[in-house]
Amino acid sequence: MSSHEERPTEATGGTGTAASERARWGLLGGGVLMSASLGAYELVPASVTPLIRSSLGIGPSAAGLLVGVMFGTAVMTSLPAGIALDRTDSRYAAAAAVGALLVAGVWGWWAASTGAYRSLLASRVLGGVAYVVVWNAGIDIVGRSFGADRRATAVATFTASGPVGFAVGQGTGPVIADAFGWPAVFPVFAATALLGLALFWPASRGQGRATDTPTPTPADLRRVVTDRRVWTVGGVGFLGYGLYLFVNSWAPSYLTESLGLSLAVSGGLSALFPAVGVLSRISGGVLSDRLFGGRRRPVVVLSFLVAAPVIAGFTALRTVWPVVAALLVAGFAVQLCLGLVFAYVRELVAPEVAATAVAFLTSVGLAGAFVAPIAAGALIGATNYATAFAVAGGLGLLGLVLAWYAPEPGTGAEPGA
Repeated sequence: MSSHEERPTEATGGTGTAASERARWGLLGGGVLMSASLGAYELVPASVTPLIRSSLGIGPSAAGLLVGVMFGTAVMTSLPAGIALDRTDSRYAAAAAVGALLVAGVWGWWAASTGAYRSLLASRVLGGVAYVVVWNAGIDIVGRSFGADRRATAVATFTASGPVGFAVGQGTGPVIADAFGWPAVFPVFAATALLGLALFWPASRGQGRATDTPTPTPADLRRVVTDRRVWTVGGVGFLGYGLYLFVNSWAPSYLTESLGLSLAVSGGLSALFPAVGVLSRISGGVLSDRLFGGRRRPVVVLSFLVAAPVIAGFTALRTVWPVVAALLVAGFAVQLCLGLVFAYVRELVAPEVAATAVAFLTSVGLAGAFVAPIAAGALIGATNYATAFAVAGGLGLLGLVLAWYAPEPGTGAEPGA
C-alpha cells in the first residue's frame, strides 16, 4: 500500500480549515506536554539520587534501578500495548495511561515517604506502562492527524518531547525536592501530564483510530512483526538509540577520567549531546518532508554517515573546544533520525496496524538503549575508552548500511537507489 497515495483513512494533506489547523497543533502541543512530563517522571530519580540513597538506605544499583526499571518495562510492554492500540481507540488509551500515571505518582510519593523501596519500585513499573502507552498512542494519533507532506515533521516534533522531558527532570528535580521533599518529584510530573491531556483531549476528537479500516486480525499483526522492512527500520532504531545512550552514559566518565575535567564540567559538557536533540529531531522531519519531498531514507543515511566517524574518533580529541564541537555534531547527527524513524515505520504498513509497527520500533529501540550502556561498560572494563568508542563508531557504520538498504515507504524504490 502506498503510504502517500492510498491512505484515505488518514489526513492526506496540509490544508484544512483554520479550526482544524488549530486543532492539529493543539493536539500536537498537548501530546508533547504529556510525553515530556512522562519523560521527566522517568528520569527525575537520577537528579536526586543522593537524597534517595540516604533516605531509603540503598546502594547505587538499587537507586539506578528506579530509572532503569522504566526502560525495562517499556521494552517488555510496548508491543502488547501497540497491538491493543490497533484494536481500540488510542485517544481513550492515552487518557487512561495518564490516569495510571497519576496513580503511580501518588503511590510513589506515599512509598517514598514511608521508606517502602519495593512499593516505590512497583509504582515505577506502573509508570513505565503509562509511559509506553502515551508514547505509542501519541505517535499513532499525531501521525494520523497530519498529512503526508507534514507527517514526519509532526511526529519528529512529538518525539522531541523525550530530550525536553529529560532536561526538565534533571533540572527541576532538585528544586522540587528542596521545596517539598524529594518524594514530591513523582506526583508533580504526573500532574503536569494531566495538563497536557487537558489540551490534547478536545483537539484529538475523532483521531483516536483509523476510520473505515477493518479491525486487524492476528494474521495482520503477525505480518507486521515478520516484515523484513519493519525489521530493517527496527535495526536502524536499535543502533540509533544504542549510540544515543552509549554517549549519554559514558561521555561524562571519559571526560572526567581521561581528560581530567571536574565531574560538574563533564556533566555540563555531556548535557550538550542530548540537549541538541530538541532541534535535531524536528530538523530530521523537516528535512525529510521539505528537502527530500517525503523521502525518509536520505535523512537516516545522513544521520549515521556523520555520527559514525565522529563517535569513533571522539577519544582522539584532547582539548575542551574540539570535544564540545564533537558532542554537538554527534548529538545532532544521531538524533536526526530518532524521531523520523517512527514516521518511517508506520508508513511501511497498513493504517490499521500502524500502532503495532510503532510499538515494535519502540520496543526494539529501547532495547538498544537498555543494552548499550551495559555492554559498553563491560567493554571499557576489559579494554579502554578508545576501543569502546571505536566499536560504537563501527556500529554506526552498520547503521549506515542498514539505512542504505532500507526501503523507501510507498515509492517502490529499490534498496540503495
